[in-house]
Order: sequence, then C-alpha cells, then structure tokens
Amino acid sequence: MKLIIASNNKNKIAEIKKILSPWFEEILSMREAGVEAEVEEDGKTFEENALKKASEIQKLLPGCAVLSDDSGLEVDALGGEPGVYSARYAGGHGDDLANNQKLLKNLENTPDDARTARFVCAVALVREGKAPIVLRGESEGVILRAPRGTGGFGYDPLFYVPRFQKTYSELTPDEKNADSHRGRALRKLHEVLQGETRA
Repeated sequence: MKLIIASNNKNKIAEIKKILSPWFEEILSMREAGVEAEVEEDGKTFEENALKKASEIQKLLPGCAVLSDDSGLEVDALGGEPGVYSARYAGGHGDDLANNQKLLKNLENTPDDARTARFVCAVALVREGKAPIVLRGESEGVILRAPRGTGGFGYDPLFYVPRFQKTYSELTPDEKNADSHRGRALRKLHEVLQGETRA
C-alpha cells in the first residue's frame, strides 16, 4: 500500500520515511501524489486536526493510506499556549521570528524555573476499511530567554533540553529525531503497525 504524507515539508517527510518505510511500498508527499488540497485545521486539539486532515486527504486518494500530523508547543506558564496555534501565534502562518518574539515577550517576567514546556505531536493514520490510528508524542524542555543554534525551525532555537544541554537548534538531526515529539509519535505508530503484522 502507498502512504501519502499530508505535508510537503521536506524535513518532516524524511523523518517519516526513515521510521515507517518498512510498512509501505512507497511513501510520497502530497505534491508527489498530485494533491494540492488545503484542509482547515480548526480543531481544538492536535489529535482533532491530525485526524481531520488525514481523513479529508484520504477521501481524495482511494486505495492509499494517509498520514497527517499536527504539532506545536505547550508552555506551562502560559496555560498551554501557543498550543494548536503555534504556527500562527503572532498572527501570520509560519512566521518563526515573530512567533518566537511573541513567546519571549509573553514570558519576560516568568522566572527560569517556571519556563517549562513541551513539544507535542499527534499523528493520524487513515486507511480504507480500518479504524484510524491516532497517537501522541511529547518531548519536555525549557524555554530560554534568547535563541541558540542555527539548525531546526519554529521554536527550536528557544527549546532547551536539559539532558542534552542544548536547544533543538543545536542538536544534530539524529539527536533531534531520537528525542523529538514527532519521532516519539512515529515510533509508537511503528510499534502499532508491527503489532498488526504479528496478529
């Protein structure tokens, strides 16, 4: 069965291919599959958004499996913000610099020991004739007062992982994949698919 990833993000696609390639004959991005559809992510949770997107795209691709994810940052001192609005926290979609600046502004009076946060990723796999699989991965960290590192994207330069003593922007791709919320969710999915083949 072909797996279509409901994304055109090269970094995300590479990570998914690395973990899930044993279970699918071919893994394609939406663009590679010839799909240009936009699905409004208006759910209140990461799980709702991931499932909605995977379900809508799967309707356009009979016979294919579709994987979608929704991810973001939850900051404890901000009551879980920016949450599902992570990509558009400052207004525009995907403006990393503005989003990071707003986050730092909102946390400027928060002491260092209260700047705990986590990256969250929900993945949804939709296949014909089978119940959807929706799983969550989380990775814990702390929000710094200034960005560090040149790699990654989004909030990575501010997200510090104590056990590495680095931000996500300072980690190698392999280190980040081993710790990341998306990597954790995808490995859970790998285990579920492995269980299906044993059953």
